[in-house]
Amino acid sequence: MSFHTQNRPTLLLGVLSENRTQNRTKSSPSVAVQVSSVLQTNGKSGNGNGNLSDQSKKGMTMKKCQVPNFVLSQPNTVGIIGGASVYSSLLFLEKLVWWSLKDGGECPPFLVCSDTTQYKELPIRSLFQSLKRKATEMKYSSSNWAIIDSLCQKRAFLENSGARCIVMPCHLSHAWHEQISQDCSLSFLHVGECVARELREAKMRPLETGSNVRIGVLAADATLTAGFYQQKLRNQDFEVVVPDKATMEHVVTPAIETLKRRDLEGARNLLRIAVQILLVRGVNIVIIASDELQGILPHDDPLLKKCIDPMDALARSTIKWAKATGNGG
Repeated sequence: MSFHTQNRPTLLLGVLSENRTQNRTKSSPSVAVQVSSVLQTNGKSGNGNGNLSDQSKKGMTMKKCQVPNFVLSQPNTVGIIGGASVYSSLLFLEKLVWWSLKDGGECPPFLVCSDTTQYKELPIRSLFQSLKRKATEMKYSSSNWAIIDSLCQKRAFLENSGARCIVMPCHLSHAWHEQISQDCSLSFLHVGECVARELREAKMRPLETGSNVRIGVLAADATLTAGFYQQKLRNQDFEVVVPDKATMEHVVTPAIETLKRRDLEGARNLLRIAVQILLVRGVNIVIIASDELQGILPHDDPLLKKCIDPMDALARSTIKWAKATGNGG
C-alpha cells in the first residue's frame, strides 16, 4: 500500500486550502448527508385546544414513514465523534467516501455527532496547559473533565442511535481515548494505532544500517505533548522523531499562526522547512498530524511523497471494519 499524500482525497482539501485566503463560493459535492428531524409539539399548535388536528396527525405519520431507519439498523454503521473543528469532521467524511469508492465499493452508513459551539465553552486554554503536565495528571486533571464528559456523551448518543463502531477524526481528542472508550462495548478505533499498524505492514527498511525505522511526527504542540502518536508508533518498534524545541518555536508554530493570518505561501515555506528538518534526521516518512497543516503543499510538491495524513489510515481501517462486519465477519 502506498502512503503518499497525493493518494488521499484532494477535493475538499483543495477547497479548504484555497479558501484560507478567500471565502468559499460553493459547497463540496462529495458528501451528501441526509438528516431526519423529530417533530416536537408544545400543546399550542393544531386546533388551538392543545390537541393536534387530524391533518397534523396525518402529517406526522407521513414524516415518520420517511425517516430512513434502515441506516441506524445496519450492523456496519459507523459513529463519528466530531472534534473542536468542523473541518476535521468534513475532511474525514471526504476521506471515508473517497477511500470507499476508490475500488468500486460503497461507503458504509455513518452517523455524525458534532457540536463545535460547545467547544467554545470548554476550558481549552487550561486544557492545553494541562497537557504539559505528567501523563497521569493530564488524563485525570479536573480541567479536562468537561471535554471528556462532552465526548463521552457524544459516544453514548452514537451508541444509542445505532452505531456499531466509533471513530474520532480529531487529533487532540485522542489524548483521552482511554477515558472516552472506557466501558464501551463497540469497536473504538484509535488513529495512532491505525497509522502505526499500516506503517508496520508496509515493511519499510531503515535508512541507516543498525537502526530501527524512523518515523517523524509533525503536529501542534498540544498533540505532540499528549504523546499518543509516539506511544503507538513505539509499540510497533518504530523510532519516533519529533521537532525539537527550537523547530517548534521558530518553524512549526509560526507555520500554523501564519496560516491563520491567511499567508498561505509563508505557511508553505515554513512547512517545507519543518518536513526537511525531520528528513535530515533520517526519518522514512513524516506523519503530519495536524488538520491546519494538511492541504498546504501543492499537489505536485515532491515533499508530499514523504508525508502522510494519519486520518487516511483511520478512514481505511474504518472501511476495513465495515466490510468485515457487513460480510458477517
